[in-house]
Amino acid sequence: MSTAPQAKLHFDVVSLRVSAHASEARCKQAAIALDTDLAGNPLAFNPAELLLAALSACMIKSIERVTPLLKFQLRGVEVHVHGVRQDVPPRLESIRYEIVVDSDEPDRRLELLHDNVRKYGTVFNTVAPGTELSGVLHRKSESP
Repeated sequence: MSTAPQAKLHFDVVSLRVSAHASEARCKQAAIALDTDLAGNPLAFNPAELLLAALSACMIKSIERVTPLLKFQLRGVEVHVHGVRQDVPPRLESIRYEIVVDSDEPDRRLELLHDNVRKYGTVFNTVAPGTELSGVLHRKSESP
């Protein structure tokens, strides 16, 4: 039995140079300040930080997508991402992440959630083949 091919999703972003110190990316009704200043701009994401933000957003979106299917109960999610850049050739050689889930679900269900993040994230699966991408998902520690 064959299934009909699914329609592909398309994404469009327009980035504009605002000045020699900043640019802006626009999509739908949203805008993100971009650090395109050679001296750096602390009020905006530089391209590498933007990639790390996209990766962390992908992880959270994957969790949002799968929690209803798994009937997974959570109160919150926090993602920390750290990238290491090499100079020649310039690229992110490694990315390490930590996903902190505020949930009472058992450990095996947390592992299942992490498996889904690694398997079904669009940005995750785009970045993973070209860099050393590794990380953990764990339960949020209780505060004293």
